[in-house]
Amino acid sequence: MAKWLDTQVLSKRQWTDQHFSLRLSAPGYDFRPGQFVRIGLPQHDGEVLARPYSVVNPPGEDELEIFFNIVPQGPLSPQLARLEPGDALKLSPRPNGFLTIDEVPFAETACKHLWMLATGTGVGPFLSMLQSAHSWQHFERLVLVYSVRTAQQLAYRDLIEGITQQRAEQFHFVPVVTRERVAGALHQRLTTALETGELEQRAGLQISPQTSHVMMCGNSTMIREAMELLGQRGLKKHLRRDPGHISTEKYH
Repeated sequence: MAKWLDTQVLSKRQWTDQHFSLRLSAPGYDFRPGQFVRIGLPQHDGEVLARPYSVVNPPGEDELEIFFNIVPQGPLSPQLARLEPGDALKLSPRPNGFLTIDEVPFAETACKHLWMLATGTGVGPFLSMLQSAHSWQHFERLVLVYSVRTAQQLAYRDLIEGITQQRAEQFHFVPVVTRERVAGALHQRLTTALETGELEQRAGLQISPQTSHVMMCGNSTMIREAMELLGQRGLKKHLRRDPGHISTEKYH
């Protein structure tokens, strides 16, 4: 099988000076909500410079959407940000990743509630899940916690608002904005809100090993601190060989 597939940019959206979304042509590309793909650009030496990016849109479309920020001194993200519709790039032939609903250990643990904790562009895989009917069939309640620094960085607000209206009895959205006071958003670090209980108070649910599965994607510091706080409540990392309550992703 070929190492790379050829694709091109279909559309581009710029959210802030540093945050972008690209829609790529991908007819028949099969993936599960929550998985990631590798996107690459050929370099002058003939090699393909590539990085993993979660897919934002649901399966069943002939396109893939990625959401990314420019990484300071990063080799690839500044190049991706300069692309325009029609520009060519490379796509991995298969998706990867285990941050999916199918990996939740329903048979071994009680998980009526799904918590999705995201910082920055880590919201991407959860948006894919929330747009897929499969995700809503397994949980009584789903909570998306989306933490950013400024209100402008709260991307996909129209999409999230549409889900909120459509699934009002099953879905709760908790925005977190750390450097500005924004109406309706928590104004503190996500892990602080988790530690004080304000996060659960806002969602109207408790996180516990008896009822919850927690997925996390984003800043490594947030994930590490949240793992410690959740561990104090009896939740543990989920592994296939040792089912647990917390799922994260390794992008390699």
